[in-house]
Amino acid sequence: MRVHPSELYFYHSPSQIIDKQTKAYAKTLTKFVNEIDVMKEKITATQWDQILTMLNLRPKDLLNRAHPDYQLHIAGKNWDDEGWLTILSKFPHLIKSPIAIFKNKAILCRTPSDILKLD
Repeated sequence: MRVHPSELYFYHSPSQIIDKQTKAYAKTLTKFVNEIDVMKEKITATQWDQILTMLNLRPKDLLNRAHPDYQLHIAGKNWDDEGWLTILSKFPHLIKSPIAIFKNKAILCRTPSDILKLD
């Protein structure tokens, strides 16, 4: 995934409180914040694969396993790598925290201040 060195890519769901707070922190790192609303913009399986590689995480690590949709559609089934990437594409509302990419580093922001680790 090619990213501009001075631009922060912020994958989030604007309706979530933690995402709003994290976005405020993001704007302290750089004035160039490229917001990607995961609920409105389709992120492909290939893009998810690249993001996961940068994060050094598994798809399952991004998901809120307590969410009813996770329990209903995903839990208890065997998924291959492609299946997990499809889940991320089809169920972006299950992503538990915003993701930030800045200067070729990525982080899953479990708390708003986690984004400051990218500086």
